[in-house]
Amino acid sequence: MALMITDECINCDVCEPECPNQAISMGPEIYRIDPARCTECVGHFDEPQCVQVCPVNCIPVNPEHVESRETLWRKYQRLTAEARAATEKR
Repeated sequence: MALMITDECINCDVCEPECPNQAISMGPEIYRIDPARCTECVGHFDEPQCVQVCPVNCIPVNPEHVESRETLWRKYQRLTAEARAATEKR
């Protein structure tokens, strides 16, 4: 399940640097989470780090992107392989 940031976001800037997958970025008005990059921190941490640091609890599961833990794990592996390939090209 990818996460999402709701309009309760206060743009406090604490979630973006916590995301190990670089899935969080500033949208037109509030931060947003790219569901193609969000693994809920599977492969990195036991709990989603953005949820842990959010002071207003505005990061729920995105009902439009429900994924199993296995799917999140495969996404983590794909993202890690892509990052490794990009580093090797340098």
